[in-house]
Amino acid sequence: MFRFFSRPAPLVLALAFFTCIPVLTALVQVFQIPFGTYPEDSARLAVAPVSWFAHVLAGVAFGTTGPLQFVRALRHRFGALHRVSGRIFVLSGVILGFSSLALLAQVTSVRTPIADIARGLFGLALLIALAMAMAAIWHRNFIRHRAWAIRAYAIGMGLGTVSLVFFPIYIITGQPPSGLASDILFVGSWALNIAFAEVVISYSSHSSPQVST
Repeated sequence: MFRFFSRPAPLVLALAFFTCIPVLTALVQVFQIPFGTYPEDSARLAVAPVSWFAHVLAGVAFGTTGPLQFVRALRHRFGALHRVSGRIFVLSGVILGFSSLALLAQVTSVRTPIADIARGLFGLALLIALAMAMAAIWHRNFIRHRAWAIRAYAIGMGLGTVSLVFFPIYIITGQPPSGLASDILFVGSWALNIAFAEVVISYSSHSSPQVST
């Protein structure tokens, strides 16, 4: 199964599926925040409108350009477009990482320290992964660059897996899950997204020759 997802087309479809909920949610909030029409359960984020708006806008850009970076035809036939998309991917990822840390510092948390610490670590990990991806492409190491880009996307869009786990609970109960058990599930779902990415990277590296100059 993982070998199947290590191929470009299935990988892109999987990424689009797992991240569609947070990307669409962020897209809606891009229009809600300026007009103050966001739902009541998001009102606490209004104390940091700049960080919140930057976060959702960057999330949309990061979430939509990410899968495009793994389309082999785009890289081979439209190299210039791939590079432009890649710059948007990196820039939006950096904004996403810093804005997530800013929100963590500015907004009163409704979660336990377990979730808050994890969110901080994930934000830092995203920035590190993007830096490693840029360092790899600087050295023309395309395999390593792809691996770190996948890691960055898995970290930045980890909320996708969380949404797929939490959304059915919200539909059934009518309210978002809360409490310690919920936060453990929150962190575990995010970590599962990263673990899946590592397995895909492992299968990809075994099937592709290392390219480095």
